This record gives sequence, structure tokens and C-alpha cells, in this order.
Amino acid sequence: MEEVYRRRRARWRRWLTPPPPLIHDPRELTVPAPLGRWNLYIGAAGTRAPGYVNVDLAAMPGVDVACDAERLPFPDALFTRVECDAVLEHTPHPEHLVREMERVLRPGGYAHLVVPFCHPFHAYPHDYRRFTPQGLRLLAGGLEVVAEGWRTGPTATLLVVVLEYAKLWCPWRPLRAVVHGVLGWLLFPLRYLDVWLRRSPRAYVLGNHCYVWLRKPE
Repeated sequence: MEEVYRRRRARWRRWLTPPPPLIHDPRELTVPAPLGRWNLYIGAAGTRAPGYVNVDLAAMPGVDVACDAERLPFPDALFTRVECDAVLEHTPHPEHLVREMERVLRPGGYAHLVVPFCHPFHAYPHDYRRFTPQGLRLLAGGLEVVAEGWRTGPTATLLVVVLEYAKLWCPWRPLRAVVHGVLGWLLFPLRYLDVWLRRSPRAYVLGNHCYVWLRKPE
């Protein structure tokens, strides 16, 4: 009976959770970076990443290896593709993490880095910094920059900040959840403004998340 109630609560939670206040730029995924036999995902947390070995700082369902990503417990040149999604801002030494990614990446393999730029503070367990595409280039080291750009644009920045600002007025966590849900459903259609705004040459001024694709030379 308890399992039935748990599934019912999870179902209601999915139905009530508003869509994310952002829309991804599809150009981010046009780089021909095929998966290999072994691929690494850094930062999927408890979400299952099919086709990848999922690494996270904490052990939780869906995580295959719990470790510090600055010291990956894998041999050299093992992975064909490495995903690092919204992790570099949480590590004290991002250059060490990228060097570890370079080490475990096989020649000809690809690394995909995604980081926030204009985005609220979010600790996991800490939040140290923000990045630009130029900043990601400085971390590339011996990896070749294949592509770079903005995953999410100015409207995503605006909506995320409005949601967090509204929750600042709520002293109780249940009330913050209600405010997030109501405002999230009311505001999320505005995210589609970024389909037009990201065509602007100045959209980067308020860019939300940026990305870079790196390739390890043969």
C-alpha cells in the first residue's frame, strides 16, 4: 500500500511541476560527436544517462560511480565522449577537472561542456563561479575547440531570476514550492521569445547557459 501511495505522489508531482522556463538552442547538438563503447557523463546526478557511465559527487539512484570529478578513477584514453553539464561552476579547480576529462578521453573523442553565465546562485555543495565561451576556451588546454555557443538565452535568464525573486518573499519552504509552481505555469510560455531573441548579435549580454565542444587530437 505504501508503494501505491508513493507512486501516486510521484505522479501528482510530475503533473504539477511546470515546464522549465527555458528552451534549448538545437544548434548545440549538431556537432557530429558519436557515442562509443564507453562514454562518461559528469553531472547527471540521479537522472539515468543511457549509454554513459554516470559520475556524480554523491551516491544516489542512477549514479554508477560516486567520486570527485577532479580525480576520476578511470584509466587513460577510455571514453569516446564526455559530457560535463553544469558542473564546472561547482568545482574548486575547474582546470583540474578539464585536464582529467582530457586524460580519460580517447584520441579523436569529444568533450561537451555546459556552464551557466547569467544564472542564480545554486550550491551543490558549493557554487564558485560563472563562465563565458571565452572562459571555456581558456580551459581547453590540448583539446581543440570544435564549436561554441549559447544553450539558453536572455528570456531564460529573466524568467529564472523572476522565479527566484518571488520565492525570496516566502519564508516557508511549502509556500516557495507553491509560488514556483503557480508562477512557473504562468510564465513558461514566454520562454519561446528566445527563438527570436537568440538571433540578435547582442543576445549574449544576458545569456543563460553557454557551451563548448572540444575534440582530442588523434
